[in-house]
Amino acid sequence: MPNPSSSALLPAGLHDVLPLEAAHEAASIERLMAAFEATGYERVKPPLVEFEESLLSGSGAAMAKQTFRLMDPLSQRMMAVRADMTPQIARIATTRLAKAPRPLRLCYAGQVLRVKGSQLRPERQFAQVGVEIIGVLQPESDAEVILLAARALEAVGVRHLSVDLCVPTMVPLLFGALGLDDETASTLRAALDRKDAAAVAAVGGPAAVLLEKLIVASGPAERAMTALAGLSLPEAAEKDRRRLTEVVRLIRAANPGLTVTIDFVEHRGFEYQTGLSFTLFARGVRGELGGGGRYRAGSGKDDEGEPATGFTLYMDSVLRAVPAPQAPRRVFVPHGTPVDEAAGLRTQGWVTVAGLEPAPDVKAEAKRLACSHVYTGGAVSPAE
Repeated sequence: MPNPSSSALLPAGLHDVLPLEAAHEAASIERLMAAFEATGYERVKPPLVEFEESLLSGSGAAMAKQTFRLMDPLSQRMMAVRADMTPQIARIATTRLAKAPRPLRLCYAGQVLRVKGSQLRPERQFAQVGVEIIGVLQPESDAEVILLAARALEAVGVRHLSVDLCVPTMVPLLFGALGLDDETASTLRAALDRKDAAAVAAVGGPAAVLLEKLIVASGPAERAMTALAGLSLPEAAEKDRRRLTEVVRLIRAANPGLTVTIDFVEHRGFEYQTGLSFTLFARGVRGELGGGGRYRAGSGKDDEGEPATGFTLYMDSVLRAVPAPQAPRRVFVPHGTPVDEAAGLRTQGWVTVAGLEPAPDVKAEAKRLACSHVYTGGAVSPAE
């Protein structure tokens, strides 16, 4: 006979979501989706598994090392379990919805599975919720998704939210404009990832002064943008500066109270992004709540595919940032209670738990079934 404790053992990074928490997650997801749909985003639902060559093409290639693979017994072709939903939305937009009017606004919610977790997010399976706006390059689209993410998170109870902006294309453009060789660029990239100004000064050559200024300039949006405006950038990086300046202006005009910071040299985690990107945090909450940015739908290259931007929220982190779920009002309805009376209680907001056989002590039975109240004599009274 199987050992019950062994049967409950799950692989690392996977866990059961039990009553109350499961309902809380589902309700939070629906509130987020309602906020997206109210702003014109239409829901799509891609499959959990796709053919490997489709799921890992274009921008999806960035998730190859995090993707589980399996053989399809019907087609004898390799399949992959999604580790991120954004590439699937891009596929739908550029194939099934290729002729739909642009800008195309889509939203989604679903589970993803990854080969391994990270130090900040040990979970390997979790729910993603997000939006993508496809077919438009204007800075207004970048501002729209950032503001929507903030508004939706605040609607589900997230407080002390902050948005960290970055432009992962800026530093590579500077390297190219300054004529740095690949080895020097790689060494500098590693130093910038560590925010190691001394290492940048040691190997940066003519680029060192500018890169050090970018490190120092990073921080609160207003101070960072003032510092950026005073820097002499190569022409190749001007488009990134102009877009960032306009997006910050649009965010400030729409939501002046939102905490916004800027990191001019951030790159890790944004390898397939092709422009302005961002990460969402909440004070005191482990890990990022989500992130997003600009990319090319249908391709992993900067100059191919449709322009797109969007964001993904990680529900495991989001739920750590919202108030704890409240237990529903549960009332025990004894065996034999007329159906219409139980229905009337539900219209009043009660969760009804029906007795399936007569109980000698209805209050004791109510407490046994985790009901705070009992329905007797046509009225609701405490089970205590």
